[in-house]
Amino acid sequence: MNKGDNESAGRPVAAWRRQLRRARQTRRRARLLRKAAREAMPWWRRMFPTWRMVLSSLLTMILLAVASFFALYVIVQVPDPNASAVSQSNVYYYADGSEIGRTGAVNRESLPLSEISVAMQHAVVAAEDRTFYSNKGVDARGILRAAWSTVTGGGLQGGSTITQQYVRNYYLTREQTLGRKVREAILAIKVNETQSKDSVMAGYLNTSYFGRNAYGIRAAAQAYYGIRASQLSVPQSAYLAALLKAPSSYDVSTATPALRAAAVARWNYVLDGMVDLGYLDKDRRAGMTFPEPRPPRPAPGVGGQAGYLIDIARKYLVDHEIVDEATLGSGGWQITTTFVKKDQQALVAAVNKGMRELPGTRKARSIRVGAASVDPSTGRIVAAYGGPDYAVRPYNDAVRHDLQVGSTFKPFDLAAGLEHHTTTQDGRAITPGTRYDGTSRHCVQGLPRGLHYCPPNEDDRDYGRISLRTAMMKSVNAVYAQEGADAGLARVRRAAVAAGLPTDTPDMGATPALTLGVATPSPLEMAGAYATFDHHGRHIAPWAVQKLTRDNKAYDLPGHEATQAFSRATADQVTSVLKGVVSPGGTGYLATALGRPAAGKTGTTDDNLSAWFVGYTPELTTSVAMFAEQPKDHTRISLGDAAGISRVNGGSYPTRIWTAYMSAALKGRPVHDFRLKLPAQSHSPQAEARPHPAKPPSHTRTPTQTTPAPTTTTPTPPPSTPPATTTPPAPTPTETEPPTPTDPPPTPTTPPSGTGTSPPPP
Repeated sequence: MNKGDNESAGRPVAAWRRQLRRARQTRRRARLLRKAAREAMPWWRRMFPTWRMVLSSLLTMILLAVASFFALYVIVQVPDPNASAVSQSNVYYYADGSEIGRTGAVNRESLPLSEISVAMQHAVVAAEDRTFYSNKGVDARGILRAAWSTVTGGGLQGGSTITQQYVRNYYLTREQTLGRKVREAILAIKVNETQSKDSVMAGYLNTSYFGRNAYGIRAAAQAYYGIRASQLSVPQSAYLAALLKAPSSYDVSTATPALRAAAVARWNYVLDGMVDLGYLDKDRRAGMTFPEPRPPRPAPGVGGQAGYLIDIARKYLVDHEIVDEATLGSGGWQITTTFVKKDQQALVAAVNKGMRELPGTRKARSIRVGAASVDPSTGRIVAAYGGPDYAVRPYNDAVRHDLQVGSTFKPFDLAAGLEHHTTTQDGRAITPGTRYDGTSRHCVQGLPRGLHYCPPNEDDRDYGRISLRTAMMKSVNAVYAQEGADAGLARVRRAAVAAGLPTDTPDMGATPALTLGVATPSPLEMAGAYATFDHHGRHIAPWAVQKLTRDNKAYDLPGHEATQAFSRATADQVTSVLKGVVSPGGTGYLATALGRPAAGKTGTTDDNLSAWFVGYTPELTTSVAMFAEQPKDHTRISLGDAAGISRVNGGSYPTRIWTAYMSAALKGRPVHDFRLKLPAQSHSPQAEARPHPAKPPSHTRTPTQTTPAPTTTTPTPPPSTPPATTTPPAPTPTETEPPTPTDPPPTPTTPPSGTGTSPPPP
């Protein structure tokens, strides 16, 4: 090859090198220009990455995620089934370590898919995973939808498919960690590749928890409807599928009204889903009614009082999301509660004694009691009475929410007025000594336009002008209906919530009747609320579990910090007023037999459907509720009719039970006073004038009856239309009741431990 040929061959190479050099120079200049432009930006703008940085970082993360997923897919193998199918019992202990009881082995027996109704299979798909038959074990869109709902505040959603839930039930645990979720997704894909959809469906239905200690569809069909799984109808299947979301909460036999409504809404959601998926005809669905399950039956080994205490401890763990229902039900847990064995035995003995003192009629067997006792300084639940025997009556009366509390609500009226320094209609400051018109059926002033409320006092008795302290002692409805309106109905409701009553307590709306106790909190919640007054305005929510272990591992439990619900001045003034109730002139005079400083309030509701006493000493706060119902259909009946007397008041048998329990529980403990810090204007009971009735009360008594000490009845909420009554004129302005010395209240005609006859009027 000659020289010309070499030069001709080298020209393209040289040209390529020049082009490469120019391209490098162009890119370098572009980078310098971008750098110069970025440096020219304000400092805050330079804090944000460029789109090139974002895109490159995103691509890098995606590549790493894909590589990690494939690596895990190869590494993670399908394990053996977990040990939940042969789980141990849960053991519950008293605070001293002695055993309360055990919940039995897991109630499960697997069935082939051929023995499970098709309706049940379709209902589960509609409830839990509507793409079950088309997805690959995981549903990316469902996961993204759940994540978006959680991020945007639409509520926490799981996003798990039926296959993922089956993997969690059968192979894994319910541990809430990212690692477990990743393993769950990978195993779901592998299971989907190796098992048929029918196999996954059968496994899921046989391992899922439905509540009532029922693991698997066979146990659930028997527990709720007493039939075989193959016999489940479409409505029944839809309800069992709805239970999977919240097994115990959605059990309509024991749920609160709000949770029952949520369960029925979930049932409708499942049926609508079956229509959307083509499993159910729209016209047939329109004619379906909710299938009421049969009442729950107690689990073996939880008879007597054990079942009620276990129920309270279980609800505490689940409601506070310490452990979920299914994980707790899988067994192997050791739960040490706050219940004090001595106090629990004392409460049971007191209730039994009080029930024996009832007139010996056949109807008296329909009378029931719910009670709870709390340590106000710690919030520990030390004792509770839910019924005579959980094996016979598996309904826990200590935590039920269908008993009106009556006049035991009045301390919240007073607390609202004191805490917010409110005034009467004529501008006087509200204090325990402030006088009000105690005339029966006196119409409440200052209500919104169109509202009329004129509640009667018990036995329609008039009291004239009396102080708030005396009105609490005598439980005068007319006074506290007006005081609650003066304080503000919304403030009264907030005071009850601050003290410890749940915001969703039934019938606790800001209406005039709220002031006289139409709300229906449980006995346990009332004990916790009064404990706030006992603890000088500091609230600690009642709690039932102090230690939780499994497989020698101790689990963390939430703390119990006190919150300041009311100022100490407010709480101590309420206690000072309630001490007057437990005095010879008060409706709770039978509690003076305790022989210790005590405060409390009686309550009796319309038609004598319930009677209460909630009271406290510096050491313990205890509530006792009594009611009666027909044993067969649970229809509520009058306590007086059930006992064969004219009326059972809160100041009679409930107060006797309270006194007997507190005497035993506090026996041998030092006597302490309340250490109240009262404002100067908060006068003692002895410093306030006695009431002057406008008309003499009636004292007619049937000779053959025992009539308990009087308390008040809770009037029915006012009608929407004004009653045919003439509104009396507003009270004449009068200053706060002066501390004029008076004669002491009269001694009751019957000793505190007597038969329950009423003390003479002051």
